[in-house]
This record gives sequence, C-alpha cells and structure tokens, in this order.
Amino acid sequence: QVQLVESGGGLVQTGGSLSVSCVVVSERAFSAYTMGWFRQAPGKEREFVAAIDWSGDNAYYADSVKGRFTISRDNAENTVYLQMNSLKPEDTAVYYCGARFPGSDYDEDYTYDYWGQGTQVTVSS
Repeated sequence: QVQLVESGGGLVQTGGSLSVSCVVVSERAFSAYTMGWFRQAPGKEREFVAAIDWSGDNAYYADSVKGRFTISRDNAENTVYLQMNSLKPEDTAVYYCGARFPGSDYDEDYTYDYWGQGTQVTVSS
C-alpha cells in the first residue's frame, strides 16, 4: 500500500509565494518513484504542473509555471516539494501529488499509480 499526504496549501495574494509538500509512505523505496504535481481548478480537468525523476537531477515543468515553480525532492525524507513563486489567480486550484514508476509521458495523469488527497491553493487578486 502506498500513501501520499500533501500539505502546505493556503491563501496568498497575487505575486506571493507558497510551498506545498507531499510525504510518501510506501514499502518500496521512495527513490523508486517518479513524482509529479498536478492541479485541478473548478470546472477544469486535472493538468500537469511539474515532475521530477528518482534522483532529483531531472525536472520537467508545464509552460504555464516554468520559471515560477520549482519541484524538488528529498529521498531521505520521502518528500517531494513544489515551491511556487510569483503566483497568479489562475494558479488557484487543488494541487495533487502523484507517484509512478519511471517511464514516458510523465505529464499524463493516467500514467501515475498513486495519488494524494490534494491541497487547496488560492491566489487572490
């Protein structure tokens, strides 16, 4: 059984910063998983935000967040982070972390095997 628990969401003003984190509880080593962050705004489909490979050496971002968001991981702490800077109202969504085994299509949510419950991020204008 694999559990993902997100935390750190909240309310922030436009231009502000927020960090969300996701702890993974699994019998497998955390480093076995590629980790991703997705988000879902009201009335919209879940969309890819960022992903990071097992080593943390390779990170991938959606164009909409490139240069503003940073994904990182601490394999010793079984945790993946998403640092969000220069936030915009359109970043408002529930943010989900996902875990999957290495492979292609890291930006497709159907390739992820495990999901957290989500954490709300609200950016006020």
